[in-house]
Amino acid sequence: MTGEEVRKLRDDELKAELARLRNKIFDLRTQTVTDKVADSSQFSKAKRDIARLLTERTARHAAKNPKPAAKAPAAKVTAPRAKATGTAKAPTAKKAAAKKTVTKKAKA
Repeated sequence: MTGEEVRKLRDDELKAELARLRNKIFDLRTQTVTDKVADSSQFSKAKRDIARLLTERTARHAAKNPKPAAKAPAAKVTAPRAKATGTAKAPTAKKAAAKKTVTKKAKA
């Protein structure tokens, strides 16, 4: 199914075609379980057709119900940050103990 064919469909036809393709995918999955799938490319073809139909449905919905224009967010005014002094924190006791344990094991 091409994009032109999808655009020519009415809303009720579009809905029916979606249902038909979803049932087709379900049937293909059940055939996969019983090892009777002749052409595995049918999965991707059906999924692409479903995507085309859903895209057209979304476009029609957006055309019927346009969103109001979004307002631009107000600019935030913040105070400048203080520069770091360059002092490093001392390792916590837990980290220091873990380092000692690792070095003792490595030496043994």
